[in-house]
Amino acid sequence: MVARFRDRADGGRRLAAKLGHLGPLNPRVLALPRGGVPVGYEVACALGAPLDVFIVRKLGVPGHEELAMGAVASGGIRVLNLPLIEELRIPKELVERIAERETLEIARREVRYREGRPLVDMRDRPVILVDDGLATGATMFAAVSAVRAGGAQHIVVAVPISSPDTCTQMRQYADQVVCAMTPEPLYAVGLWYEDFTQTTDDEVCALLARSAETAETRSAAS
Repeated sequence: MVARFRDRADGGRRLAAKLGHLGPLNPRVLALPRGGVPVGYEVACALGAPLDVFIVRKLGVPGHEELAMGAVASGGIRVLNLPLIEELRIPKELVERIAERETLEIARREVRYREGRPLVDMRDRPVILVDDGLATGATMFAAVSAVRAGGAQHIVVAVPISSPDTCTQMRQYADQVVCAMTPEPLYAVGLWYEDFTQTTDDEVCALLARSAETAETRSAAS
């Protein structure tokens, strides 16, 4: 019987144990909010790396929102599936309107979460994208595309739990994928945590602030 994670922090610690080889590379840890932040916090602590949120908003095809025609993300990054947009003859003005709406939502969340701190610089750096689990992986696929567009040097997707198929498929997009557990069948990510209580905005803000303080202390001591 595979032992479940106690909570997201436990999942983060157990995931971090599989990422130790990345510490010397001075990576950036980007967590997908909200559930990925407690996981990412533990990974960042273990690696002595800076932590930030990376907010991704899928651009759904009008009338078929589950189908992504692109994504927008933190840092003003935009990725569009131009062949799909052309095939479905989606007007450029409509794409722009949807992208602007989702960009505003990202800005709103960034103000809430970052409290004035800028997005960590990912250009020419290794980036570890963290979430609390992968089911279909749609959001993480979009995140990888966005981070690559942002100039990341090497992209690692890291999660405590994933379906085997999604973990395998993710390797087509990221440079490295680390899934601590890949049970079959997965059923649902939350089933593999004893406590899968929804992470709140306040908890996200507190963890980001604590990580920033740790980074400042580490910088002052070096």
